[in-house]
Amino acid sequence: MSLFLKRVIDYFCFMSNEVSFEKLKIVNTSVNDLDFTFYLFESAIAYQKKNGYELWPQFSEELIKNEIREKRHWKILDGEIMVCIFSVMYSDPLIWLEKNNDPSVYLHRIAINPEFKGKGIMKLIKTWAIAHAKENHKKYVRMDTWGNNETLRNYYISCGFNYIGQQHLKEIKDQPAHYGGLLLSLFDIKI
Repeated sequence: MSLFLKRVIDYFCFMSNEVSFEKLKIVNTSVNDLDFTFYLFESAIAYQKKNGYELWPQFSEELIKNEIREKRHWKILDGEIMVCIFSVMYSDPLIWLEKNNDPSVYLHRIAINPEFKGKGIMKLIKTWAIAHAKENHKKYVRMDTWGNNETLRNYYISCGFNYIGQQHLKEIKDQPAHYGGLLLSLFDIKI
């Protein structure tokens, strides 16, 4: 971990009153984490279903293994406990269209361990993502979520993301099946 990133996280840990982040660390996921990774996806889908939200699709093991190989899949650890997982991309043209030309870090598939929901983990991810974007000479941190999930939209705004608006995805050949015709809410933070 770079000194800059450590200082950003240390500062955030000092300022946070939601949960102590002193013991938490963000590292790349390994293939040994696949079982718990998919448990977190299943937990997120169960939460979405229980609350009447649109459901994530079943992500393929190959997709996640690919992200792990490319060092784009991350986990937050509290000791040996996996608190959260998320993916990053550095290009996302299917969702961001012409804005994809802006150098950006795109956050995807954030799944928080049910025991850590409501503990401010998203704010830690945001802080890490800003530092990661700076280290990689990016100008934005961006993310999206279901367009009709007002609760999540308001939560991301409360975490410091700018709400850009909504967008319908066009149906395009060879895109992920769950993208066709999807309504998304888009967010960013300018670095």
